[in-house]
This record gives sequence, structure tokens and C-alpha cells, in this order.
Amino acid sequence: MLSIILSSIIIMLASLVGVVSVWKKVGAVIEKNLHFLVSFSAGVFLVIVVHLGHEIMEVSVEPTLALLWIIIGFLGLWLIFKFLPTFHHHHDNQMEVHSHDRLDARKIIASDALHNIGDGVLLAATFATSTILGITATISIFVHEIIQEVSEFFVMKQAGYSTRKALSLNFFVSGSILIGSVGGYFLLDRFETLEVPLLGITIGSFLAVVVQDLIPHSIRSASKGHTIRHVLWFAIGLILMLAVTLLAPHVE
Repeated sequence: MLSIILSSIIIMLASLVGVVSVWKKVGAVIEKNLHFLVSFSAGVFLVIVVHLGHEIMEVSVEPTLALLWIIIGFLGLWLIFKFLPTFHHHHDNQMEVHSHDRLDARKIIASDALHNIGDGVLLAATFATSTILGITATISIFVHEIIQEVSEFFVMKQAGYSTRKALSLNFFVSGSILIGSVGGYFLLDRFETLEVPLLGITIGSFLAVVVQDLIPHSIRSASKGHTIRHVLWFAIGLILMLAVTLLAPHVE
């Protein structure tokens, strides 16, 4: 339980990364290269999806049922992406032709709260499987949250929020991860049969994020130039996460 809460708090700290964006030169560099970090995140998430898939096949009595839960998770998030486009937003000045108003910011904030709850459930499910898998998931989510939170910070600033207000809202909303992590922990503690469904749904959700959001975003960005750099950042994320999952001991 303590490890899950600590991981949640660490991930919440990513919401404060926007503070570096108020430094004019640093903020400009971050905003200009944010799309490269999306490619990095795609590599990181792809490895965690494969690793989680291997884990669920080990803990599941019926691999076919595990696969069904993965499909359910994928289709569920696919529907959310389809009917709630702001659910997973990456702000990129090179690709966006419109500015964001307060309504856009509120939609993104609400969507982020739901997204964070899902991340919390993922933490609970992975720590229930193994400690190292939970740590790996924490690293993956933290890396991706940095990208997400910086993106949302720029959207809120563009919508007219002050720096203090934007940072406060980001941190407050990030706290919704505790709803998913603590709630998921107690559900798994009381109902062991929920481990495979929860893990399967989170795997499917992660896969949907990679396939429907991160990789397409990287491809669209790469089509405007710097293809090699996008591939390089993707490879760096892939190799780093492979090193973590292969070299770290498997601690139950």
C-alpha cells in the first residue's frame, strides 16, 4: 500500500514540471521539442505493454480470457478517444492552427482527471503483480505525465490562466490518481479475481494510447521534418525501458 501511495505522489509531482516553462528560454525549448518527447514516450509505453502482456499470461489461468480483457480495455479507450477527443491532448504549436480558450482548458482538465484515475488503477494492478513491474509502470507513467502536464500547462496559459493558477490546477487534478491507485488496491485486496481483469484492461488501455495517440502524433510530426530524430527518440525510450525491465531483478 505504501509503495502505491508513494508512486502516486511521485507521479503527481510531474504536474509541477510546468514551473520550468516560465523561464523564457527553457520554456521555448521545451515547447519547441515537446513532440520529440512524445516519440520517446511511445517507445517507453510500447515496452511496458509487452512486459505487462507477458505478466498477465503468467498469472492468468485462462490466457484466452486474459486476451479478452485486453481487447475490452483497448476498445474501451478507443471509444473514449473517439467521443472525447480532449481526453489525451498533446499541445504542439507546429501542428495546431487554433488557439485554446477557457472551455478547451476545462475539457482537458476534466479529461486529465479521468485519465489519472486510470493511471492509478494501473499502479495498483502492476504492484499487485510484482514490485519491479510496479516500479517500471511508475517510471513509464511519470515520463508520460511530464509530457502531458507540460502540454496542459501551455494550453492553460494560452487560455488566459496565470502561471500560479495553471500550476495549482494541474497539481490538484493530478491528485485524482490516488482515487484509482488506492481504490484499485482495496478492490484487489478484497477480490483477488479482479487481478486479471484490471491488468488486462490497463494493458489494453496502454496499447490504445500507443497505437491511437502517441505513434500517430509522432508520425504526423515526423512528416513535417526531423524523421530521424523522432526515430532516435523512440529508440532511446525503447532501449531505456528494455534495460529497466531486463536488468532489474524480478521482486514479488
